[in-house]
Amino acid sequence: MNRFRSNFIGDRAFYSRMAAVVLPMIIQNTLTNIVSLLDNVMVGRIGTLPMSAVAIINQLFFVYYICIFGGTSGAGIYTAQFYGNGDNDGIRYSMRVKLIISVTATLAALAIFLAGGTYLAGLYIAEGTQAAARLETLGYARSYMLIMLIGLIPFSLTQCYSGTLRETGHTTIPMIASMAAMGINFIFNLLLIFGLLGFPRLGIVGAAIATIISRFAELGIVAVFSHSNAEGLPFMQGIFTHFHIPAALLRDILKKAAPLFINELLWSFGETVLLQLYSTRGIDVVAAMNINNTVAQVFNEIFLSLGAAAGILAGQELGAGKLDKAKQTAWRMTFASTLACAAVGLMLALVSSVIPSIYNTEPEIRRLASILLLVSALVMPLRGMTNVAYFTLRSGGQTLVTMAFDSCFSCVVVIPTAIFIAYFTGLNIVWFYFFCTMLELIKAVIGVIFLKRGTWLNRIVA
Repeated sequence: MNRFRSNFIGDRAFYSRMAAVVLPMIIQNTLTNIVSLLDNVMVGRIGTLPMSAVAIINQLFFVYYICIFGGTSGAGIYTAQFYGNGDNDGIRYSMRVKLIISVTATLAALAIFLAGGTYLAGLYIAEGTQAAARLETLGYARSYMLIMLIGLIPFSLTQCYSGTLRETGHTTIPMIASMAAMGINFIFNLLLIFGLLGFPRLGIVGAAIATIISRFAELGIVAVFSHSNAEGLPFMQGIFTHFHIPAALLRDILKKAAPLFINELLWSFGETVLLQLYSTRGIDVVAAMNINNTVAQVFNEIFLSLGAAAGILAGQELGAGKLDKAKQTAWRMTFASTLACAAVGLMLALVSSVIPSIYNTEPEIRRLASILLLVSALVMPLRGMTNVAYFTLRSGGQTLVTMAFDSCFSCVVVIPTAIFIAYFTGLNIVWFYFFCTMLELIKAVIGVIFLKRGTWLNRIVA
């Protein structure tokens, strides 16, 4: 029993350290998604077709967001370990790599969306949809997309600053910046979507403008804080002076970052393909999946934040050369994440029939969304396990193993299963979603095996 407690439960010092990292992230991300939920509800008040159009574009942008996350995370592995090693020059170099990756990915995304964004959106509208509804949905999608493209620039830069702050233990400022951005976004949504207080009634265009304003505000807060606190953040001194990165370090970081970037690209592409396969069951399914994904994301932040915290804590210990401590942290975080996600999954199940009722859409769509939320609640403890495994493997520089565990699993197991169900069975969307989602059980078993082997216990900085 004492051994179990030591390996999986931990002491007060461990939970204090964990809370210092994870609580600001949970607060930030949960509030962000609550505001996203309210935004979604506001757009849903306009009608089903505008809501579906926004959902489609956001799913396409999701690929870009995840690619930025993956690319900067590769450098973030080094940031956490450099911080554990007390190397401010190393942190400075790794942040410069993040900036290069972010700018490059953003320019590529702008070119792709401007050239083919409308075509890609059309892939999500099921065959058989009335021509008038199809054209109207695509019109909404294009209007929303063209404005949202402006927000890619501040988004990418914010990830560089916020990621570096979190990896060096400064999680409060990104939380404050995000909360301020959420408040701004919510206020301007009310003003611009519905035309309150004399503002023009712009519908989904107003929603896009509100998002752009909030993203520039968030970037301003983290950037001003980072550059005006030289004593507390010594690695920010001279960050843009002689924009130099040692060639050997750049090569090493890119070698680690490339698999993560490819992983996130493939995984997010897989999620996008998955939604497209779900949409073969009708345009109503797109709306129901939008409600399910938006509501579930509020609750999903618990395992996403705990997983990210596991990677940061383990990475700092690896950088300090404390390999046994890093392994112990990984198992404790796995145990904590699984229990926390079981509790949060129960909460999601309890409200699964309540939240969809606030959407201004057809009763059948609301009922379908409620059932899908029950499935999302059921799988949550498994996702708690797999996310800790993902971030822990990544913290030790095992990016190729991480890629095999994450995106390869999606491409080799989940997507082929979904294709088979979509085109060779008559299963309705509920069973379709259930079978694809519960494949997470296989992934959880694989994650535990990888953690137990310990091949990820690597100190990659000198």
